Amino acid sequence: MKLPRRAVDGVLRLDKPEGLSSNSAVGWAKRLFNAEKAGHTGTLDPFATGLLPICFGEATKFSRFMLDAEKGYRATLRLGARSSTGDTEGDISAGGSIPTDAGTVAQALVSFLGPRTQIPPMHSALKRDGVPMYKLARQGIEVEREPRAITVHVLGMVSLAGNELVVDALVSKGTYIRVLAQDIGESLGCGAYLTALRRTSTGGMDVKKAATFEQLEAMSPDQRDGLLQAPEQLAAALPAVTLDLAQAWSLQNGQVPHVTERLNDSAEYRVHDTAARFMGIAMAHDDSAGGSRLTVVRMMAPPLGTTETA
Repeated sequence: MKLPRRAVDGVLRLDKPEGLSSNSAVGWAKRLFNAEKAGHTGTLDPFATGLLPICFGEATKFSRFMLDAEKGYRATLRLGARSSTGDTEGDISAGGSIPTDAGTVAQALVSFLGPRTQIPPMHSALKRDGVPMYKLARQGIEVEREPRAITVHVLGMVSLAGNELVVDALVSKGTYIRVLAQDIGESLGCGAYLTALRRTSTGGMDVKKAATFEQLEAMSPDQRDGLLQAPEQLAAALPAVTLDLAQAWSLQNGQVPHVTERLNDSAEYRVHDTAARFMGIAMAHDDSAGGSRLTVVRMMAPPLGTTETA
Protein backbone atom coordinates (compact mmCIF):
# COMPACT_ATOMS: atom_id res chain seq x y z
CA MET A 1 0.00 0.00 0.00
CA LYS A 2 1.38 3.37 -1.03
CA LEU A 3 1.54 5.84 1.84
CA PRO A 4 0.12 9.34 1.23
CA ARG A 5 2.65 12.14 0.93
CA ARG A 6 3.22 14.04 4.17
CA ALA A 7 3.96 17.67 4.99
CA VAL A 8 7.69 17.93 5.68
CA ASP A 9 9.34 21.30 6.35
CA GLY A 10 13.10 21.67 6.50
CA VAL A 11 16.43 21.50 4.69
CA LEU A 12 18.40 18.33 4.01
CA ARG A 13 22.15 18.66 3.55
CA LEU A 14 22.77 15.98 0.93
CA ASP A 15 26.20 14.79 -0.22
CA LYS A 16 25.36 14.16 -3.87
CA PRO A 17 27.25 11.37 -5.65
CA GLU A 18 28.80 11.65 -9.10
CA GLY A 19 26.63 10.76 -12.07
CA LEU A 20 23.31 11.99 -10.70
CA SER A 21 21.51 15.17 -11.75
CA SER A 22 20.24 17.61 -9.14
CA ASN A 23 16.63 17.00 -10.20
CA SER A 24 17.10 13.24 -9.83
CA ALA A 25 18.56 13.78 -6.36
CA VAL A 26 15.51 15.85 -5.40
CA GLY A 27 13.16 13.14 -6.66
CA TRP A 28 15.02 10.49 -4.67
CA ALA A 29 14.95 12.57 -1.47
CA LYS A 30 11.26 13.39 -1.94
CA ARG A 31 10.44 9.68 -2.17
CA LEU A 32 12.67 8.74 0.77
CA PHE A 33 11.07 11.35 3.04
CA ASN A 34 7.64 10.74 1.51
CA ALA A 35 7.36 14.53 1.22
CA GLU A 36 4.64 16.49 -0.52
CA LYS A 37 6.97 19.16 -1.89
CA ALA A 38 10.73 19.40 -2.49
CA GLY A 39 13.27 21.40 -4.50
CA HIS A 40 17.00 22.06 -4.63
CA THR A 41 18.93 25.28 -4.04
CA GLY A 42 21.05 25.49 -7.18
CA THR A 43 22.08 22.96 -9.80
CA LEU A 44 25.11 20.78 -9.21
CA ASP A 45 26.24 19.10 -12.44
CA PRO A 46 25.96 15.28 -12.64
CA PHE A 47 29.76 15.27 -13.04
CA ALA A 48 30.17 16.96 -9.64
CA THR A 49 29.77 15.65 -6.10
CA GLY A 50 29.18 17.30 -2.75
CA LEU A 51 26.79 19.56 -0.94
CA LEU A 52 23.31 19.90 -2.43
CA PRO A 53 20.84 21.42 0.06
CA ILE A 54 17.35 20.07 -0.63
CA CYS A 55 14.34 22.03 0.62
CA PHE A 56 11.09 20.44 1.76
CA GLY A 57 7.71 22.14 2.18
CA GLU A 58 7.88 25.63 3.65
CA ALA A 59 11.66 25.74 3.17
CA THR A 60 11.17 25.93 -0.62
CA LYS A 61 9.91 29.49 -0.12
CA PHE A 62 13.39 30.59 0.96
CA SER A 63 15.60 28.60 -1.42
CA ARG A 64 16.71 31.74 -3.26
CA PHE A 65 18.95 32.68 -0.35
CA MET A 66 21.05 29.58 -1.06
CA LEU A 67 20.86 30.23 -4.81
CA ASP A 68 22.37 33.68 -4.20
CA ALA A 69 24.94 32.49 -1.63
CA GLU A 70 28.69 32.12 -2.06
CA LYS A 71 29.76 28.56 -2.81
CA GLY A 72 32.94 26.67 -2.04
CA TYR A 73 34.52 23.98 -4.23
CA ARG A 74 37.51 21.66 -4.37
CA ALA A 75 38.47 21.26 -8.02
CA THR A 76 40.95 18.89 -9.63
CA LEU A 77 42.45 20.15 -12.90
CA ARG A 78 44.33 18.23 -15.57
CA LEU A 79 47.05 20.53 -16.90
CA GLY A 80 48.59 20.29 -20.36
CA ALA A 81 45.35 19.46 -22.20
CA ARG A 82 42.08 21.06 -23.22
CA SER A 83 38.48 19.83 -23.27
CA SER A 84 35.66 21.08 -25.49
CA THR A 85 33.33 21.05 -22.46
CA GLY A 86 35.84 22.00 -19.78
CA ASP A 87 35.58 18.57 -18.15
CA THR A 88 36.12 14.87 -18.87
CA GLU A 89 32.96 14.57 -20.99
CA GLY A 90 34.30 16.67 -23.87
CA ASP A 91 36.71 16.11 -26.74
CA ILE A 92 40.26 16.23 -25.36
CA SER A 93 43.13 17.89 -27.23
CA ALA A 94 46.78 18.44 -26.39
CA GLY A 95 47.90 21.60 -24.63
CA GLY A 96 51.28 23.16 -23.90
CA SER A 97 54.16 22.54 -21.51
CA ILE A 98 53.14 22.21 -17.88
CA PRO A 99 54.83 24.54 -15.37
CA THR A 100 56.71 22.65 -12.67
CA ASP A 101 57.27 25.56 -10.29
CA ALA A 102 54.54 25.72 -7.63
CA GLY A 103 55.27 29.40 -7.07
CA THR A 104 54.45 30.21 -10.69
CA VAL A 105 51.13 28.37 -10.42
CA ALA A 106 50.26 30.01 -7.10
CA GLN A 107 50.98 33.46 -8.55
CA ALA A 108 48.69 32.72 -11.51
CA LEU A 109 45.88 31.75 -9.14
CA VAL A 110 46.19 35.03 -7.24
CA SER A 111 45.55 36.95 -10.46
CA PHE A 112 42.00 35.53 -10.56
CA LEU A 113 40.96 36.92 -7.18
CA GLY A 114 38.34 39.65 -6.99
CA PRO A 115 35.59 40.84 -9.33
CA ARG A 116 35.78 39.72 -12.96
CA THR A 117 33.57 38.72 -15.86
CA GLN A 118 32.97 35.24 -17.17
CA ILE A 119 31.23 33.95 -20.28
CA PRO A 120 28.93 31.00 -19.42
CA PRO A 121 29.80 27.78 -21.27
CA MET A 122 27.62 26.33 -24.00
CA HIS A 123 27.43 23.13 -21.99
CA SER A 124 25.25 24.66 -19.26
CA ALA A 125 21.61 24.60 -18.15
CA LEU A 126 21.11 28.25 -19.14
CA LYS A 127 18.35 28.59 -21.70
CA ARG A 128 18.16 30.34 -25.05
CA ASP A 129 14.61 30.78 -26.34
CA GLY A 130 13.46 28.18 -23.82
CA VAL A 131 16.03 25.56 -24.89
CA PRO A 132 18.89 24.56 -22.52
CA MET A 133 22.17 25.55 -24.12
CA TYR A 134 23.71 22.12 -23.53
CA LYS A 135 21.09 20.70 -25.93
CA LEU A 136 22.12 23.23 -28.55
CA ALA A 137 25.77 22.37 -27.94
CA ARG A 138 25.06 18.67 -28.54
CA GLN A 139 23.66 19.65 -31.94
CA GLY A 140 26.84 21.53 -32.75
CA ILE A 141 25.09 24.89 -32.36
CA GLU A 142 26.92 27.71 -30.60
CA VAL A 143 25.20 30.95 -29.66
CA GLU A 144 26.58 34.21 -28.34
CA ARG A 145 26.54 34.49 -24.54
CA GLU A 146 26.69 37.69 -22.56
CA PRO A 147 29.55 37.96 -20.01
CA ARG A 148 28.34 37.94 -16.42
CA ALA A 149 29.87 39.59 -13.37
CA ILE A 150 31.32 37.17 -10.81
CA THR A 151 33.69 37.38 -7.85
CA VAL A 152 36.39 34.91 -6.89
CA HIS A 153 36.83 35.36 -3.14
CA VAL A 154 39.33 32.54 -2.55
CA LEU A 155 41.45 30.53 -4.98
CA GLY A 156 44.25 28.57 -3.33
CA MET A 157 46.48 25.71 -4.39
CA VAL A 158 46.04 22.48 -2.41
CA SER A 159 48.57 20.43 -4.38
CA LEU A 160 50.50 20.25 -7.64
CA ALA A 161 51.78 16.85 -8.77
CA GLY A 162 52.78 16.34 -12.38
CA ASN A 163 49.82 17.29 -14.55
CA GLU A 164 47.32 17.39 -11.67
CA LEU A 165 46.49 20.63 -9.90
CA VAL A 166 44.04 20.69 -6.97
CA VAL A 167 42.59 24.02 -5.85
CA ASP A 168 40.07 25.28 -3.30
CA ALA A 169 37.76 28.07 -4.45
CA LEU A 170 35.10 30.27 -2.87
CA VAL A 171 33.07 32.08 -5.51
CA SER A 172 29.97 34.18 -6.00
CA LYS A 173 26.74 32.87 -7.49
CA GLY A 174 26.78 32.23 -11.21
CA THR A 175 30.44 31.19 -11.35
CA TYR A 176 31.26 28.21 -13.57
CA ILE A 177 34.25 26.34 -12.16
CA ARG A 178 34.75 24.60 -15.53
CA VAL A 179 35.31 27.97 -17.17
CA LEU A 180 37.55 29.08 -14.32
CA ALA A 181 39.64 25.91 -14.79
CA GLN A 182 39.99 26.60 -18.50
CA ASP A 183 41.00 30.19 -17.81
CA ILE A 184 43.62 29.04 -15.29
CA GLY A 185 45.04 26.70 -17.91
CA GLU A 186 45.27 29.49 -20.46
CA SER A 187 46.96 31.82 -17.97
CA LEU A 188 49.58 29.10 -17.40
CA GLY A 189 49.99 28.64 -21.15
CA CYS A 190 49.31 24.91 -21.03
CA GLY A 191 45.54 24.50 -21.06
CA ALA A 192 43.48 22.74 -18.39
CA TYR A 193 40.16 21.04 -17.74
CA LEU A 194 38.31 19.61 -14.75
CA THR A 195 38.68 15.95 -13.86
CA ALA A 196 36.81 16.20 -10.54
CA LEU A 197 34.67 18.78 -8.76
CA ARG A 198 33.27 18.72 -5.25
CA ARG A 199 31.07 21.41 -3.69
CA THR A 200 32.26 21.89 -0.14
CA SER A 201 29.99 24.68 1.07
CA THR A 202 27.06 26.91 0.20
CA GLY A 203 26.01 29.83 2.35
CA GLY A 204 26.63 28.75 5.94
CA MET A 205 26.33 25.02 5.20
CA ASP A 206 29.30 22.64 5.02
CA VAL A 207 29.58 19.29 3.23
CA LYS A 208 31.18 17.81 6.36
CA LYS A 209 27.71 17.79 7.92
CA ALA A 210 25.98 16.39 4.84
CA ALA A 211 24.62 12.84 4.56
CA THR A 212 25.07 10.42 1.67
CA PHE A 213 22.31 8.36 0.06
CA GLU A 214 23.64 5.23 1.73
CA GLN A 215 23.63 6.82 5.18
CA LEU A 216 20.09 8.14 4.75
CA GLU A 217 18.72 4.84 3.49
CA ALA A 218 20.17 3.05 6.52
CA MET A 219 18.35 5.39 8.96
CA SER A 220 14.91 5.15 10.46
CA PRO A 221 12.34 7.78 9.39
CA ASP A 222 12.73 9.59 12.71
CA GLN A 223 16.52 9.67 12.34
CA ARG A 224 16.22 11.13 8.87
CA ASP A 225 13.75 13.77 10.04
CA GLY A 226 16.19 14.65 12.82
CA LEU A 227 18.77 15.71 10.21
CA LEU A 228 16.54 18.40 8.74
CA GLN A 229 17.52 22.01 9.35
CA ALA A 230 14.85 24.62 10.03
CA PRO A 231 13.77 26.70 7.00
CA GLU A 232 15.18 29.79 8.71
CA GLN A 233 18.71 28.41 8.21
CA LEU A 234 18.45 29.30 4.53
CA ALA A 235 18.28 33.01 5.43
CA ALA A 236 20.62 32.89 8.43
CA ALA A 237 22.83 35.62 6.94
CA LEU A 238 20.04 38.21 7.20
CA PRO A 239 19.63 40.41 10.31
CA ALA A 240 16.65 39.63 12.54
CA VAL A 241 13.84 41.68 14.06
CA THR A 242 11.27 40.63 16.70
CA LEU A 243 7.64 41.79 16.51
CA ASP A 244 5.09 42.03 19.28
CA LEU A 245 1.73 40.26 19.00
CA ALA A 246 -0.08 43.09 17.18
CA GLN A 247 2.80 43.74 14.78
CA ALA A 248 3.16 40.03 14.01
CA TRP A 249 -0.56 39.64 13.34
CA SER A 250 -0.53 42.70 11.10
CA LEU A 251 2.38 41.47 8.98
CA GLN A 252 1.02 37.95 8.79
CA ASN A 253 -2.22 39.35 7.37
CA GLY A 254 -0.60 41.43 4.65
CA GLN A 255 -0.61 44.77 6.44
CA VAL A 256 2.35 47.12 6.98
CA PRO A 257 3.25 47.26 10.68
CA HIS A 258 5.29 50.06 12.20
CA VAL A 259 8.31 49.34 14.40
CA THR A 260 9.97 52.00 16.51
CA GLU A 261 13.46 50.71 15.66
CA ARG A 262 15.14 52.45 12.72
CA LEU A 263 16.01 49.59 10.38
CA ASN A 264 18.09 49.79 7.21
CA ASP A 265 15.92 51.10 4.41
CA SER A 266 15.14 48.52 1.67
CA ALA A 267 17.00 45.81 3.58
CA GLU A 268 15.53 42.35 4.17
CA TYR A 269 15.09 40.98 7.70
CA ARG A 270 14.27 37.65 9.29
CA VAL A 271 11.12 38.22 11.34
CA HIS A 272 10.28 36.48 14.64
CA ASP A 273 7.35 36.76 16.99
CA THR A 274 7.70 37.13 20.76
CA ALA A 275 7.81 33.34 21.09
CA ALA A 276 10.97 33.38 18.91
CA ARG A 277 9.14 31.60 16.07
CA PHE A 278 10.42 32.34 12.56
CA MET A 279 7.65 34.05 10.58
CA GLY A 280 9.45 34.75 7.32
CA ILE A 281 11.22 37.56 5.51
CA ALA A 282 10.16 41.23 5.40
CA MET A 283 11.64 44.37 3.88
CA ALA A 284 12.17 47.49 5.95
CA HIS A 285 11.19 50.97 4.76
CA ASP A 286 11.97 54.28 6.43
CA ASP A 287 8.93 55.87 8.07
CA SER A 288 8.71 59.67 7.99
CA ALA A 289 7.21 59.54 11.48
CA GLY A 290 10.29 57.74 12.80
CA GLY A 291 11.18 54.08 12.98
CA SER A 292 10.40 51.77 10.07
CA ARG A 293 7.59 49.93 8.36
CA LEU A 294 7.75 46.34 7.21
CA THR A 295 6.36 44.77 4.05
CA VAL A 296 6.10 41.07 3.33
CA VAL A 297 8.71 39.41 1.13
CA ARG A 298 8.01 35.74 1.90
CA MET A 299 6.17 34.30 4.86
CA MET A 300 5.86 30.92 6.51
CA ALA A 301 2.36 29.47 6.65
CA PRO A 302 0.93 30.78 9.95
CA PRO A 303 0.32 28.38 12.84
CA LEU A 304 -3.32 27.42 13.33
CA GLY A 305 -5.34 30.20 14.90
CA THR A 306 -2.98 33.08 14.10
CA THR A 307 -5.07 34.45 11.24
CA GLU A 308 -7.91 35.45 13.57
CA THR A 309 -8.24 39.11 14.47
CA ALA A 310 -5.97 40.23 17.26
